[in-house]
Amino acid sequence: MNTEKYLSLIKSRMGERRYIHSVNVSKAAVKLAEKYGADPEKAELAGILHDSCKEIDKDEMLQIILGGGIILDDTEKASSKLWHAIAGSVYVREALGIEDEDVINSIRYHTTGRSGMSLLEKIIFTADFISEERSYDGVDIMREKAFNNLEDAMLFGLKFTISDLASRELPIHPNAIMCYNEIVINLSKKGS
Repeated sequence: MNTEKYLSLIKSRMGERRYIHSVNVSKAAVKLAEKYGADPEKAELAGILHDSCKEIDKDEMLQIILGGGIILDDTEKASSKLWHAIAGSVYVREALGIEDEDVINSIRYHTTGRSGMSLLEKIIFTADFISEERSYDGVDIMREKAFNNLEDAMLFGLKFTISDLASRELPIHPNAIMCYNEIVINLSKKGS
């Protein structure tokens, strides 16, 4: 993997704050990959590229999504904040020639999660919550959970996201609900 090439690419596509975030997600993803036995190079790549479409125009995002043959469901249509992840997954495949489905899916589902996530998908989802510059209420708890039990951390992050969206009467993507349910069921089985 040519890390410098991808860092240079994303730096040209985003502001300094988002660039720092992407670098920090990449670093956190590598640490999590080393902790849980995932491929650190794939984690680094997915972390660098996860927000590659975050700061482009919404019309351009939509064109990338539609050009990739993806049809948005009603929740996605109503939640343009999810578009960057979907567009990013198409962008890395089409424009950058990345063929690794695990990397592509890690970018696509880093905002919502989904049921049946791979280890790399879980790592990128979690790394996005714990990157060094994050300062939200509960970030220290999330960071601690991330290095103790990945599913506990994901559950904490999903509860945060679902509660926040519900309190603002915004749509919650079914993938987030399915991911939440799967983790709760898995953790209850381990606990019994």
